Amino acid sequence: MPFLLRAAIVGGGAYAVGKRVQGGRDQNAAQDQQINDLQQQQDQAAPAPAAPSQEDSMAQLTQLKSLLDQGVLTQAEFDMQKSKILASM
Repeated sequence: MPFLLRAAIVGGGAYAVGKRVQGGRDQNAAQDQQINDLQQQQDQAAPAPAAPSQEDSMAQLTQLKSLLDQGVLTQAEFDMQKSKILASM
């Protein structure tokens, strides 16, 4: 008799743990779905960013050149950022 009682307790404990783990998985899946839904709503609602004006781009290039001259940026970093700015014009 003690063996059956012990087996029932162990089996019941394992069942409870399994249900708890599954409940956590279900909750994570629901949260992931909510996050995806919110991201889709934001993507649909967000207007496309306006292209920077030529004046803004020139100001950014001037600032980049200043940072290069001060030694804050390397030549490679300057060239990469410069290419991005010029591509957006």
